[in-house]
Amino acid sequence: MLSLTLIFIILLAITFDFINGFHDTANSIATSVSTRVLSPRTAIMMAASLNFLGALISEKVAKTFANGLVDNSMIVGNVIIAALIAGIIWDLCTWYYGIPSSSSHALFGGLIGAAVAYSGSFKIVIWDGVIRVLSLFLISPILGFLLGYLFMNILNFLLRSATPHFVNRCFSKLQIFSAAWMSYSHGGNDAQKSMGIITLALISAKLVDKNASIPLWVMVICAMAMCLGTSIGGWRIIKTMGVSMIRLQPINGFAAETGAALVIEAASAIGAPLSTTHVISSAIMGVGASKRLSAVKWALAKNIIWAWILTIPITSLLGAAVALILKFYLH
Repeated sequence: MLSLTLIFIILLAITFDFINGFHDTANSIATSVSTRVLSPRTAIMMAASLNFLGALISEKVAKTFANGLVDNSMIVGNVIIAALIAGIIWDLCTWYYGIPSSSSHALFGGLIGAAVAYSGSFKIVIWDGVIRVLSLFLISPILGFLLGYLFMNILNFLLRSATPHFVNRCFSKLQIFSAAWMSYSHGGNDAQKSMGIITLALISAKLVDKNASIPLWVMVICAMAMCLGTSIGGWRIIKTMGVSMIRLQPINGFAAETGAALVIEAASAIGAPLSTTHVISSAIMGVGASKRLSAVKWALAKNIIWAWILTIPITSLLGAAVALILKFYLH
């Protein structure tokens, strides 16, 4: 039987997944909406459907969050509650200001900070797993930038003799497929963090063995929450990524989405959680830089990058603060 604490954790995780959905809608559709390849309504419904499908395909990333970051034999429910609250606070703050920050980083930081503060020891952290995830967090935006830059240059070379009309007509169709792939890969990586968190809570409550598969009902409710959140859409961040940072044409959107989706799919295949937000944002920057460096609004990009840098430290402190409050005042 599920305890009240466990039920509360599940509800919080669903809330986080829902917020993640509308916060990160821009990851999938900002470029296709800004290039007017898809209407906002069509783009959001496509993204929601493919996020749902992608979330159900694999469980490798979820298992990393459940088993690979902290010692789940030392975790109590209040730690998971603190981690989720930290992630939700950060997501809502960055959404309000239209900053495309990482829900993954927020949850990661909140979990590590809460676990260390509540246990009073760094021994609870599985450092090999944390270093592996942090390394990918650092490398993936660089890969996204390079692939966006590379794909755009290759396309420019291959289509150097084509007319602008032909290019726009061709990539208006191709970008639908790249946006669909991006939506699918987003669901396959991002929704899995909440699956992992709920499974971590079930392991902590000794309702699930730590080596067991992610329960199907956990996968379904997290996929549904992500799908519903995506269907609402995060217009503030869509505007930042698809319009404010750089003016995009369909061919630019195709290059950015294809490069980002490749990075995300590769990470999901090895069970590595990463920031889909960082990858697509950096891919868009790479596409812009292939035109000329001044094509990217670097002042805005600098603010986005600062948010990336600050996410894990701030959410770690938030997670630690909430964990200590729960430990000493609500124990």
